[in-house]
Amino acid sequence: MSVIAVFNQKGGVGKTTTTLNLIAALARRGKFPLGIDLDPQAHLTLASGIRNLPSSETIYAFYSAQKPLSQIMRELPSGAHLIPAHMELFKIDSLYGRTPNITSALKIGLTQELLPDEMIPVLIDCSPMLGVLSLNAVFAAQRLLIPVSADYLSLQGVNRLDAALKVLEKPLGKRIERRIVITRFDSRRRLSYDIFDQLREHYGKDLCETRISETVSLAESPVHGQDVFTFAPHGQGAKDYNSLVEELLGKGFFNP
Repeated sequence: MSVIAVFNQKGGVGKTTTTLNLIAALARRGKFPLGIDLDPQAHLTLASGIRNLPSSETIYAFYSAQKPLSQIMRELPSGAHLIPAHMELFKIDSLYGRTPNITSALKIGLTQELLPDEMIPVLIDCSPMLGVLSLNAVFAAQRLLIPVSADYLSLQGVNRLDAALKVLEKPLGKRIERRIVITRFDSRRRLSYDIFDQLREHYGKDLCETRISETVSLAESPVHGQDVFTFAPHGQGAKDYNSLVEELLGKGFFNP
């Protein structure tokens, strides 16, 4: 089992879009991935076409009632599976933030239920807030994928995130392996190329060569509850996420 947290403390950088389309791309390659929506906004759940679930059928029940992850897992049309979210997740910090070992809950749950199947890639769509839920994702993950949109504020955000991760690495006793992927890249804007060059200068081999273009299909597909491969299989968005998954697979990013 390989667990990847898709995380950035800045919103609007493409975390959900990246998680949605990577699990779809992996499913198309017969990898049987699992997506986990760990954001109280439940955008990955909505973008996958799942709506109006009671909190008892979402990951909120895993935290509030110790419901097994396998009982709240749902299969998507792509062949991927999803553990959906609910807005009740906003309560987790206040209700369970002082519970002993709460930051290890997801890691324990995944280990107990999915560890025997080493071939399952798990991608966690994180909340942009560095609270109990995001710490659950970071502590459960072997690696982080950090989407960064091609704008100045997003560049500043990833620098702060990198500093925060270095603090978290001390109690873990190891470096958290990570890859940065630039999103919302507009080839018509010089700024997009400048941001990419600055990321490459600062992060070197941790930066993915694939650039995710800003396209209409990536913006519209979640409205229809579909990944981009279903919504616009021949569009630039599908081509970009195909390239990204091939790059990450080639570098062993999804290896157990």
